[in-house]
Amino acid sequence: MRARQVIVLAATALAAACTEGNATGPAELKLDRDTCAGCGMVISEKQFAAQVRGPAGASMKFDDLGCALGWLDAQPFKDDPATAIWVVSPDGAWVDARAAHFTAGHTTPMAFGFAPSTAAGALDFETTRARLRAHHAKETP
Repeated sequence: MRARQVIVLAATALAAACTEGNATGPAELKLDRDTCAGCGMVISEKQFAAQVRGPAGASMKFDDLGCALGWLDAQPFKDDPATAIWVVSPDGAWVDARAAHFTAGHTTPMAFGFAPSTAAGALDFETTRARLRAHHAKETP
């Protein structure tokens, strides 16, 4: 019986270690260790990072909002309202990207140029998403 308890405990610990964050919020971001699910580069600048959690529950991390939305557009759940999208607000907290506003012209890791902002005249999420889709369309042959 003791061996079985050890196996169950080990399996539980392994499952917990493989789970990123919780099922409802963004996962912990490990700068200079986590890699972008879109381009594969190491995520080094938190202020441009993004995360997407689809219906399967896994949180995907990105170094640039453009990578996140480009990746998301290739997923079958891209328009599912249950899909969570987070960005880092100017104060450093993870926020719902759909409620955030963005400004262009930033030097971002993958040169998409958008960052969350509280500036007057900042673009809403859907406008930002449309501009990033247009950018991706120009890159696709």
